[in-house]
Amino acid sequence: MSICEPHHDVAANALTAFMCVGITVSYLPQHWRIISAKSSEGFSPWFLLLGGMSSASGMLNIIVVQWGIVKCCRVLSFGSCIESIAGIFQLALVWVLFVMILVLYMIYYPPHLKYVEVDVDLPNDMPPQHIKTHVKREEWKLSITLSWVIFWHIAFLIFVTFLLLTTNPAPDGGYRSHQIELWATFLGVSSAILAMFQYTPQIAHTWRIKHVGALSIPMMCIQTPGAILMVLSIAIRPGTNWTTWIPYAVAGVMQGILLVMCIIFRARQHALGLDDFGRPLNAPPSYASSPDVPPTTPAVEAAVGDAVRSDVRSEHGVDVVVLAGEATPLLSGKQRDAAKGKGLLRWLKR
Repeated sequence: MSICEPHHDVAANALTAFMCVGITVSYLPQHWRIISAKSSEGFSPWFLLLGGMSSASGMLNIIVVQWGIVKCCRVLSFGSCIESIAGIFQLALVWVLFVMILVLYMIYYPPHLKYVEVDVDLPNDMPPQHIKTHVKREEWKLSITLSWVIFWHIAFLIFVTFLLLTTNPAPDGGYRSHQIELWATFLGVSSAILAMFQYTPQIAHTWRIKHVGALSIPMMCIQTPGAILMVLSIAIRPGTNWTTWIPYAVAGVMQGILLVMCIIFRARQHALGLDDFGRPLNAPPSYASSPDVPPTTPAVEAAVGDAVRSDVRSEHGVDVVVLAGEATPLLSGKQRDAAKGKGLLRWLKR
């Protein structure tokens, strides 16, 4: 039977349609969780990196192994074409929805975690002031870097995939060259390995911070058992093999471990009177917003900002001369030195 003859499998089509709806519904709680909380705290950037790379590799794997079926869309009706490539659409949907988590993670990254902040003790019995510097925190710099890595990774995989598919014409739709077989296996195996390690940094990160953060427990409650249906729906599609479905089996097991941890930590947090971000449920107004605390002066911001930048750069072996800004004379030399010294000493002790 020709590979381009329509295959009408009602059970497989129904399962795939159900899975596409289920995948979309399962990711929506996570998207809404980040948007409603206006915070992506709790995510490990390494988890998002490995997840983005794994889902991209899995998506391209099924495109490669079903490329002959994709080309049949030139002779099939629109309905038969959609039915034939439903598996590709399913994995592409997984990739898109996961990458949306990464996008929301970057958009709603907590502002107070982006830059180094220091508490400065002021002279003359003035209340201490909380200063935000322009020095990026290490995790924020890491998040930016890994986002670019994900972008270039998918760009590279797409380039190589379609280069091989267009330069290795098959004599018939059911045949794949040795190079394409190797590339498909590489994509599938690398996706499985990445999926296996994907949840490791997130599990370690959640264990370290001991709270759920912006992670969505409802999403994991849907996706963990749904991994079984996901594997089944992919395995029964024509042209697929174990390299296509194994990443989702591994991810399902690891996600189940993370789900159990999050449920335990949420129960523990609520028993201690804390929310999912580790904040008291009935927290009093913060000291920083107290009306008794005077606003930060430009002189203090300039002095502390220069001092912190100088200190951070000096750690990397760069000699930096701290120059006083125009507003610096508002503080006397001794007062300025005291503000810098005490503030930096406290910052270094953190």
